[in-house]
Amino acid sequence: MSILGFPSALRTGALPLPPDLAFLLGHGVDPATLVRAADRARTWGTDGASTLLALGAVTEETYYRALAAELGASFLAGPIPLGPGARYPESVVAGVAPLGPGAPAAYVLAPRGAAIAELLHGRSPTGRMPALTTPRTLREAVFSANPAGIAACAADSLQVHRPDWALKARPMGPTLAIGGLIAGLVVVAVVELPPALVLGLWTLAQGVLLAMVALRVAAISVEANGPATGPMSDAALPIYTVFVALHREAAVVPRLVAALSALDYPAAKLDIKFVIEAHDAGTLAALEAATLPPGAEIVVVPPGLPRTKPRALNCALPLARGSCLVVYDAEDVPDPGQLRAAARIFARSDPGTACLQGRLVIDNQRDGPLPKCFALEYAALFDVLVPALAAWNVPIPLGGTSTHFRTPILRAVHGWDAWNVTEDADLGLRLARAGYRVGDLPSSTFEEAPARPGAWLHQRARWMKGFIQTSFTHGRQPARTARELGALGTLAAAALVPGTVLCALAYPFFMGHAAYRFLFAGVEPAAGFWSNLPNGTAMTVFVSGLLAMVLPAALGCVRRGWWDLLPYVPLMPAYFLLVSLGAWLGLIELVLAPDRWNKTEHGLSRSSRSGALNRT
Repeated sequence: MSILGFPSALRTGALPLPPDLAFLLGHGVDPATLVRAADRARTWGTDGASTLLALGAVTEETYYRALAAELGASFLAGPIPLGPGARYPESVVAGVAPLGPGAPAAYVLAPRGAAIAELLHGRSPTGRMPALTTPRTLREAVFSANPAGIAACAADSLQVHRPDWALKARPMGPTLAIGGLIAGLVVVAVVELPPALVLGLWTLAQGVLLAMVALRVAAISVEANGPATGPMSDAALPIYTVFVALHREAAVVPRLVAALSALDYPAAKLDIKFVIEAHDAGTLAALEAATLPPGAEIVVVPPGLPRTKPRALNCALPLARGSCLVVYDAEDVPDPGQLRAAARIFARSDPGTACLQGRLVIDNQRDGPLPKCFALEYAALFDVLVPALAAWNVPIPLGGTSTHFRTPILRAVHGWDAWNVTEDADLGLRLARAGYRVGDLPSSTFEEAPARPGAWLHQRARWMKGFIQTSFTHGRQPARTARELGALGTLAAAALVPGTVLCALAYPFFMGHAAYRFLFAGVEPAAGFWSNLPNGTAMTVFVSGLLAMVLPAALGCVRRGWWDLLPYVPLMPAYFLLVSLGAWLGLIELVLAPDRWNKTEHGLSRSSRSGALNRT
């Protein structure tokens, strides 16, 4: 049925129904539903079809079947026999792919947005009437046609395009063995060196440690930003892609779906992708049984190596429709207004702001002393240190979740390094080397921390292993990296990535020795400035190191209003002994299993301070 001359009662205000809705009048769709969708589409600044599907008024298959019937085209619902010209990701992004011999048309089309209106006006992108299918069916067909090629692209794209930025999939054991041998020779040589030179080297090492802890202590002087202010109309908001990579996460799927369904954002502008591994039948079943939020789809990553989160994200990156993109973890419960806040900050920031780091909050603090200390560590990092680093415009090792990107920039730096098990830290340095900056997003995302020491150590070992991998990657050409980061950026990057690992490895030895000397054995002053310098530097490192552990944690508690956690701040020096153990385990694992991803189990929390983790 044509919309020409249709009664004015079915017009919205002074405007007729848009073409991508109006044709449905002849296919049994309730006119009032179409009027509501048209009204909402104008409010949101979106096309009618996307709005209708986002509202759940009709299913995707129902809509595209009706569109095919209106155009007199064949509708393909089952497995699609694609021709040899089908390509990833071009065919999925363009929504068109060639069909194989014997198909009812030369091409199959899965149009979105303005392309639907063009088809209704008789304009086909191929010049001939194609067969039609849904975007989901076309994507699944393209993935099925070349799973090995897609897996290889996701794993090695960075190495192909920017090998100088890539970790590269090569054994690191020999490199570490050589490094260990050299270090051993240096130790032997130092023993035979003149005492004055040994004294100088020891003092230099202490000075480097002092510079690293000074960064954390200085962060307490920076005032954290408040939430972004000023409304942004729905029509002005960009399309926002949400990535959630899941692996064996069936237990938390109900809570995750509830959290994403609660996001305060126009449904037609949400592009939510649950990214799972091909073998993960349990998570797939949980997602298929859930009522997914509007705009959500499940992307199944083809089998391949490495089996890591960054490879999964790389597989989905070419499919992102939003100009902004956020990555969440399966256990995350973001603040419902977080996407709006990020969109406002991006709109008011210079184009060089490539990423915003949200504030991660451990929410199951009452599960035991370990989650309490983890919560203090995160409060120090995300409520104190990250805002300071953003204010200083220095490199920020990203948190891996609640990281919001400008999608074109993320693609320009070739996504994530699939072989780096702490891909977030690596990406933060890569963005800085490419000339971009990371901003602070004062919006909370609640997370679940491991409550058992074994699970916590496995997670921390992976983080530390990834920090070492990142240090190797960006330390291959130190002069070039320093030139790209600048003096302050180089100091910050060195302190936050290799410095974090080195401090963790050395912590029990340096701090234990200093504590024994200053608290029990005593320090006798020597004659002359240079003779006293090592002891003076050691004392300064000892005191400042303690301050660096407790002051940011205490300030983070104050900013969060966690007065009940303040008594646990003095435990942080003991907690960092566990961090040191995690660093040593990460170093060992780097030799034995460099690309192994230690999975952290979620859905085990017994408490939730905010109530967010209780959502099901």
